[in-house]
Amino acid sequence: MSHKSTERNPKVRATAAIWGCAIGMLGVCIPLVAITNSGIILPLLVILGAGGGTVAVWFAPDQRQQEETRLLQTVKALEARVVNLETICISLPESSKLSMLGRGES
Repeated sequence: MSHKSTERNPKVRATAAIWGCAIGMLGVCIPLVAITNSGIILPLLVILGAGGGTVAVWFAPDQRQQEETRLLQTVKALEARVVNLETICISLPESSKLSMLGRGES
């Protein structure tokens, strides 16, 4: 994966933001653990929170992919309708085609 595509991927950016904040919180936890004698609980909660956030980001459905799928289905449906209209138009007798053209111009 190139550097540009990694920069544009929102999941990578969200993961970087989550872990950037988690590293900052771990930096704050070190003096707090020493002062309060709370042990490993606070840093462990920070790591679990960041891990849970990362899992949520990566397992969330990709909105862009869903939108592209819907758009592709719409285009295929429109193509099928155009093919049906072409088939109907070709199968009409010549006199019907001329009368339809005459109605459209009025």
